[in-house]
Amino acid sequence: MKNTIITISRQHGSGGREIGRKLAGQLGIPFYDNEIITAAAKASGYAEEIFHNAEQQGAGSLLFSLSMFSSSGGSAGMPLSDRVFLIQSDVIKKMAAEGDGIFVGRCADYVLGDSKELNCINLYVYSDFDKRVARAIEEYHLDKSKAADTVRKMDKKRAAYYEYYTGNKWGRAENYHLSINSGIIGTENSVSLIKSFVELIKDK
Repeated sequence: MKNTIITISRQHGSGGREIGRKLAGQLGIPFYDNEIITAAAKASGYAEEIFHNAEQQGAGSLLFSLSMFSSSGGSAGMPLSDRVFLIQSDVIKKMAAEGDGIFVGRCADYVLGDSKELNCINLYVYSDFDKRVARAIEEYHLDKSKAADTVRKMDKKRAAYYEYYTGNKWGRAENYHLSINSGIIGTENSVSLIKSFVELIKDK
């Protein structure tokens, strides 16, 4: 029996992380988010902040490269941002090999996509912009005057990071098995829908 792995890519403010956590609880399987960062930092010796900032700063960012260079004490050959991605990817593969699990972000769909030993189900969670802004204000306590700009910037950075490392278009339907508008059906219904979908296509 192949390990069932669910990956979740999500727009900022769509509730994708909450959906993933609740889904993991209902399925009784591990949920991997910051746990990936902790494991990658431990394996590499780099500070957790480096891995935490990688997806948020965006690939190819001069600011990211310079700030991480000074934090790590230098880089030999491969750019640090690329080494961070490879270290993180290796951790994701090892976690997936250990058993069923849910992975949020970090290009996990791409990292695990070629494995014939896994039953990988890739999801994309999105929502209407106004609803995402409202959620970001409530959940992340963003200033109302800056919330919309923050949501746009976060989406742009995630898209750039994903497209840089995978060569695929972030959010494009054909890159995922299921795309869900969480703003229409809500968190709980999104979890229920995904559970039903997983059962339909598991091991197929």
